[in-house]
Amino acid sequence: MGANEQGYSSVRRRPRPGLIALIVLAHLAALYALSRALAPDFTAEVERSVVSAFTVTVTAPQGPPPSEPVSDEGAQGEAGERATPRPVAAPPPKLPKPQAVPLPRVSSTGSQSSSGAQSAGHGTGGAGSGGGTGSGASGSGSGGAAATKPVLIRAITDARLFPVPPGGREARVGQSVIVRLIVSPEGRVSDCRVHRPSAFPETDAAVCRLAPEHLRFEPARDRDGRPVAAPFYYRQRFFD
Repeated sequence: MGANEQGYSSVRRRPRPGLIALIVLAHLAALYALSRALAPDFTAEVERSVVSAFTVTVTAPQGPPPSEPVSDEGAQGEAGERATPRPVAAPPPKLPKPQAVPLPRVSSTGSQSSSGAQSAGHGTGGAGSGGGTGSGASGSGSGGAAATKPVLIRAITDARLFPVPPGGREARVGQSVIVRLIVSPEGRVSDCRVHRPSAFPETDAAVCRLAPEHLRFEPARDRDGRPVAAPFYYRQRFFD
């Protein structure tokens, strides 16, 4: 048979989703009402927590947000005005003040017969001419008007001509004596004086005694080439 004995179909119908949701809501409402009646404080606290979890506060902007101040540290500054150099002139040089230099006195023009730079006289000054011992341009004295010096052409070379000093000739080796001579226009010694003595006075005296005989010179000459008298310093050395 297509049906059972009670006349019901064997196919069961499924409940609708809307009916299920309605039943769940009804149970929740009953549970909420029961909790409000039995524990009102707890229910109120739960309600506040649930509401605050889903509450979002939105504030409408009143205007453009304020701009934050921007620091100017490290920024390039504005270009300054171009400086124009001031003309600089060198100070005038400081010249030394001229100083008066005293002029030399003019030579005397008197006619007194005394020493001095005069035209003529008998004194020993540097006169133009005269008979004294000054270095005049001309005269008969022993003045130094020579243009060249005397030249020695023969010396004293024989040690046997000198006296033997105390201690023997070996004590005189390495010694020397200097004498000042006056060489005549003929090239001979006319005067001799000891200028720098040695340690042996007798030997020094022997040099001046032997000089006129043994020493020979080429005489000094003036500017015109004429032989003239002139001084000469002669050194006598001893080797034995």
